[in-house]
Parts: sequence; structure tokens; C-alpha cells
Amino acid sequence: MADLTTTLFGITMPSPFILASGPLSYDATGLWEAYRAGAGGVTTKTLRLEHAINPTPHMVVPRSSNLRGTLFNTEKWADLPWQQWVEQELPAMQGHPGVLIASIGHTPAEGEVIAGPVAATGVVNAIECVAYTKDTIVGLVRTVRERTDLPILAKLTFNWGDDLYPAAEAALDAGADGFTAIDSIGPTLQIDIETGQPTIGGVGNKAWMSGAAIRPVAQAVVAELVARFGVPVIGTGGIIQAEDAVEMTMVGATALGVCTAPLLRGLEWFGKTHAKLSAWLDAHGYARLSEVRGAALPHLHAVEDTQPLVFAFDPMKCTKCDLCVVLCPYDARTMAGDRPKSPDLKQILDEQRCRYCGLCVEVCKPAALTYGNWPR
Repeated sequence: MADLTTTLFGITMPSPFILASGPLSYDATGLWEAYRAGAGGVTTKTLRLEHAINPTPHMVVPRSSNLRGTLFNTEKWADLPWQQWVEQELPAMQGHPGVLIASIGHTPAEGEVIAGPVAATGVVNAIECVAYTKDTIVGLVRTVRERTDLPILAKLTFNWGDDLYPAAEAALDAGADGFTAIDSIGPTLQIDIETGQPTIGGVGNKAWMSGAAIRPVAQAVVAELVARFGVPVIGTGGIIQAEDAVEMTMVGATALGVCTAPLLRGLEWFGKTHAKLSAWLDAHGYARLSEVRGAALPHLHAVEDTQPLVFAFDPMKCTKCDLCVVLCPYDARTMAGDRPKSPDLKQILDEQRCRYCGLCVEVCKPAALTYGNWPR
């Protein structure tokens, strides 16, 4: 079995998967359950001066089958007082395996009060700073750094748009050692079309989206952070299956944060996905997960590529579904011949109409139509 051992801030974890801050990390019991299920690390709910009172309901799944593995939520931060975390929940984590991350938010004033006592418990390995604005995250990191020598992760959100990377750089300057990327995306709104009613509680019934739908966004952010700053990043957002974990690692993630997958599939997800990830690596000739870390980064293009694509067609694979013809937005493809998987089949491309978008190759399930010069 391939070795999935992962090191974060000098601490060895038996698995790359870290339970992200969320419903499953509600208290020490939840954290221990995640460890026993196979998590290599855990992150507490975000501690604030005022404990949360959540709207109801505050977790719903999308009504569209096209958004499987995705979750909408209006859940807030820790609903236990921060003092209880310091006095009971964190001390109960004594002797924990792997990494224990304490999440603190959302303002410098809160970090000033909470960070010292959290660090003083002696059981926390790192602190994750969470804020809603780029300016606040920098101040929070600076305040926490003044109160502890523990590694600090700045949790970043795609919701900051163009300010994300300047905020990341400023957080490093303020004392952060790495990042958690990304937080959930939103706001979102879902309506039950049978009743016209919203599906989730909260002001305006607007929610935050996590899970499969945000993984490509998370990966773009992780890749950019690793390329720009070269510091540890816990790639978080949309890892549902072992192949997702491989992809997130290939864009440079040091460790893998997960929340939605174990929520929707149960804590046994950790053990099952660990085994499947190890098996994938074995099947592809890798002895350890670290061998694929950052493997995709050298292949990312520094400039835009506009070279026309070259297509290859294998008539013996073609099932004559005609999707490449029907779905071509430019009406550039036609097919000659009627018998599936026959040497008589021919693909005819009108190069004057073709824009080389690649949709025809993407919809060809039997891979009868492929590229001759991509990737490059």
C-alpha cells in the first residue's frame, strides 16, 4: 500500500485528510470520532467571544441532481462558549494523534482574548485564523502572532475576488505560516419550485456553498498560492473521492481539508477514501502521496495558447451517437457512414467553421475522437 503519511509544520500525520472546521468538529467528542475514523488531523469549530445561535434549518442539499456532493449551509461558528473549549474540550484532546488545529475568528479584538488561552492548553498544534474581510484577516493574524509561537494558518475565501492574493501576502507579512484555502463560497439562494419557498433558514435565506461544486475554484486558488508563496496550504473544498484528493495534491496542497464529504457520507468516509487513495497510487506506480505533490504546476501555461487543435478519429471505437455532430455550437462537424464501430465511418471537419473549442472531444465517451496535439 502506498504511503500517505503527510507532514504539516513538522508534525507527521498518518493520513493527509484533515477534518475542516464545521459541524462534525462541534466538540472534543466529535474531534475524537474523526481521529478514530482515520482523519490525520482535525480543526475545531471557529471560536468567537459570543457563541453562535444557528438558524433552522441550516444545512440543506441542492435540489438539482447536477450538484451532487454539494451542500448549502447557514451554520455559524462554535455554538459552545470559547471558555468551554479552553477549559474542557481542548484539554480533553490530550494525547491526540496527528495535528489539532484551533480555529479562531473573526476580529483582532477576539483574537486578542482567545488566542493566548487556546495556546496555553498545550494540546493545539496550529491556529487557523478566520475572518470575513481581507483587512480583518491581516489584523487577526497579527494579533494572534503576538500571543503565540504556534504555526498560523490564514483561511482564505474566494469571495474576496481580486483582493485574495494581496490579502494572502499581507497575512504572511503579519505572521501567518501558511493557508487554508478555500472557505465556502456565497452567498447562494435555493428555492423549492413546488412551493416558491426558500429551502434554508437565515436572513434572506442566503447560504454558503461547499463540496464538489467548489473544488475547481479551490484548486485554482491552491495552485496560485503555492506558486506565489511556496508555503504550506491545506487544500479545502470539494474533495469527495480519492481522485479528487490526487488532483488537489497535484496542484500543490500540503494536506487535504474535508468537511462536506464526511458530512454527507459518514465518518467512515475517512478510512474508505484513505484506502482508495492508496490503491490509486499503487495502480499508477507511486510509492507515496508526496510523489504527486505539485506535479501539475510545471504544466500550467504562463501564456495563452491559441494554436489550432489537431483531431484524431478512430472509427472502430465510434458508437455513432453523433453527439460530436449535434452538440457542436459551430456546426463544424459531420459524419459519413451509418454502421457503428466500422472502418467505413468518417469524421468530416469544416475547418473554416471550427473554433477548436474542444467540446466534441469532451462529449465523446468511447474516446473515438481525441486530440493529436493536446495537452502541450
